[in-house]
Amino acid sequence: MVSDTGDKIRHSGTVKAIQDRHVVVCITQSSACAACKLAGHCGASERKVKTVDVYTDQAAQLQIGQVVNVVAERQVAAKAVLYGFILPFVLMVGTLVAVLHVTGSEAKAAAVCLSTLPPYYALLWLLRNRISAAVAFSIET
Repeated sequence: MVSDTGDKIRHSGTVKAIQDRHVVVCITQSSACAACKLAGHCGASERKVKTVDVYTDQAAQLQIGQVVNVVAERQVAAKAVLYGFILPFVLMVGTLVAVLHVTGSEAKAAAVCLSTLPPYYALLWLLRNRISAAVAFSIET
C-alpha cells in the first residue's frame, strides 16, 4: 500500500533480510484493480514485487517478516526520476539533434544517440555510493 502525506511517500513492506545496518524490504506494488475478485481472470491487474535496500541504525530492532513502512522524501523520489529517466532522455535528444544537424544522417544520429546510454549508466554505476547517499530510504515501524 502506498501512502502519500505531503512531503513523504510511504510503501508498506516486509523485512526479508537484515545484516548490520543493511535491511532488505520486499514491497508488493499492485495496480488499482489488483484487489478485485476478478483480477485473476483479467489481464488489466498487475502485481510487482520489488526489493528496497535501506541502511538504518534501527536494524537491530527489526525482525525478518516484520511489516514496516519504507519512507522516501518527495525530493528523493524526484532525484531518482531525474537520474534514471530525465537526464538520459535529455542526453539522448540533445545528442540526436546535434549529430543530425552536423551530419545530416538520421542513421548516424540514431547510432550515436543510442551509444550515449551505456557510458551514462556506467557513470551512474561508478557514482552509485555517492548517489545512494542522496537517494536514501528510511524505515518506520
